[in-house]
Amino acid sequence: MSNASSTSIASGASHVTPAAAHPSAPSISIVVPVYNECESVARLVDAIGKAMIDAGLTDFELIVTDDGSTDGTAKQLEALASTTPWLRGQYLIRNYGQSTALQAGFDAAQGDIIVTLDGDLQNEPRDIPRLIELLRSRPEIDAISGWRIDRQDSGLSRKLPSRLANALISWVTGVRLHDYGCALKVYRREIVEGLRLYGEQHRFIPALAAEAGARILEVPVAHHARQFGESKYGIGRWIRVVVDLMWIKFLLRFLQRPMHAIGSGGVVLGLIGSLILGWMTILKIGFGESIGQRPLLLLGLLLVVVGAQTIAVGLLGELLIRIYHEPGGRAQYRLRSTARAATGSRDPVVRER
Repeated sequence: MSNASSTSIASGASHVTPAAAHPSAPSISIVVPVYNECESVARLVDAIGKAMIDAGLTDFELIVTDDGSTDGTAKQLEALASTTPWLRGQYLIRNYGQSTALQAGFDAAQGDIIVTLDGDLQNEPRDIPRLIELLRSRPEIDAISGWRIDRQDSGLSRKLPSRLANALISWVTGVRLHDYGCALKVYRREIVEGLRLYGEQHRFIPALAAEAGARILEVPVAHHARQFGESKYGIGRWIRVVVDLMWIKFLLRFLQRPMHAIGSGGVVLGLIGSLILGWMTILKIGFGESIGQRPLLLLGLLLVVVGAQTIAVGLLGELLIRIYHEPGGRAQYRLRSTARAATGSRDPVVRER
């Protein structure tokens, strides 16, 4: 094996095709968000079904979430779901974005193992059984992330920005992966249940999973050039990546202690302002100088006021965190099953040689 180094769906915004109902809960759920992939969706469903059945993994469901497509993808998906018992179609009322479409799929998934991949046929469905078996054989691993070593995309518009983004995300989050953008990932259900995706945070799922205590293994996977349609990503995604990354950094480091992040800045500003006012007081009382027209006096007053307000915001953040956790909300911690082996390492990414 090669070296390997977080929107709820709007209420009433989707429905599940009735013909897709399972007589019993499947053990594997494959979640695929699609948007304007009319030419790819039938081939995708066929390829995933063939890969799973040929591998003997028949206890699965495929959840395809149409993210408000305008090209006939939804109609084609409905027709496929009416004749394919393991296919479940979901149809969002408008285009919410990939993160929301993924969240809709996670909410609907029934399996103990959840797989994600893109709907553009660039991921290889035949990799899915291999990753599932690897996860099942490694109880200490919570998630497997694909790594497109031989990526079939344009170097300047896709590969270079992706490499820079991967390096930036790895550095900021501390979860070092070669390929955050690869959609082919496999999770244990308990990890996905703890995630809530907002904005465009699907890129940061490994980091969000690590924040929840997951151990991640990165594995090389195949990648194909896009055959149909157009890429939904452009160079403008860099702005969204940076904005979301700021929130992820706060989430990973200060979610349970916002006073440390916000209040600390207030304390620093207040101390600087107090020192300035102290010096102004010495000049006034000790040396009899006039300080009323000095800009430094106004700066000192401003820093003290802003510092006090910042500390107050930090205190409000602490109160909100307690409201979030205590009335039966999100647990502050998760227990790892005693049946799962511990690795003894605090690094969330498992590296193998």
